[in-house]
Amino acid sequence: MNGATGVRESALTRSRRRQAWLMMLPALVALAAIAGWPLVRTAWFSFTDAQLSDLSHWHFVGLANYIGPDGVMRDPDWWHACANTVMFALVSVALETMAGLVVALLLDTPSRLRTLLRAAVLVPWAIPTVVSAKIWSWMLNDQFGIVNAMLQALGIIHSPLAFTADARLVFPTIVLVDVWKTTPFMALLMLAALQTVPRDCYEAARVDGVPRIRVFARVTLPLIWPGVLVAMIFRTLDALRVFDLIYVMTSNSRATKSMSVYVREQLIDFQQVGFGSAAAVLLFLSIVLFTVAYMAFNRNRMQGR
Repeated sequence: MNGATGVRESALTRSRRRQAWLMMLPALVALAAIAGWPLVRTAWFSFTDAQLSDLSHWHFVGLANYIGPDGVMRDPDWWHACANTVMFALVSVALETMAGLVVALLLDTPSRLRTLLRAAVLVPWAIPTVVSAKIWSWMLNDQFGIVNAMLQALGIIHSPLAFTADARLVFPTIVLVDVWKTTPFMALLMLAALQTVPRDCYEAARVDGVPRIRVFARVTLPLIWPGVLVAMIFRTLDALRVFDLIYVMTSNSRATKSMSVYVREQLIDFQQVGFGSAAAVLLFLSIVLFTVAYMAFNRNRMQGR
């Protein structure tokens, strides 16, 4: 009897798995057409000396675009762009995580205006990045920007500051603008995690007279930590491929050039499709390796528990 049941369950499992693959097939085909083919084509171009002016004439150059004398990995500008990107991701994600957690805790507090506040907080995130970057560029302009005007009116500065041109200020400016825009996204994910925390834990802690700081450190944070990690990984992946914010506000400035901006510069400005494709492949591989490393670390951490 048990053997027959096992056979029936195995057949049912196979049928469900087959049905699941059939239902996923249209999405997989669309994904392969939209993302797979361009990715394969880019990888192929990275082994050639193709030029944007004439993609029909090219020569196979192997790994020369990667590790050749003039390859991407021997270009100091590429490594500078890598350093900028990693620094941007680390600083911006750290600040957005802390700010998002504070905002999420405030929004989780019972209030009559909670629904209105939740909607208002999402406004910066809802604005397209290109639009918000352009608005901030105008606001931070050293000649007619409102930020300089306000700082001078308050006596904080005596002369206008070139926030998007001064090499000492441009990187912190980009980071702060990104924090302003993306903190609502982090807050939204963390708020969802906070909603899953059992209220009984808070009531028991309140009855026992446990300080709020200790409740947060011993109860709230451990319970929402998986949600915080999910938010951080999504934001890190997004930050590693940052392009629009940096390009709109600082164009090709070396002080803030990211890997994506470097790829665009090689492909469009210099029209070196082969070289730019190699840089694009390296960017893609960097993100993939980070994702795999994170998933492996998280899996080992969960198994350790």
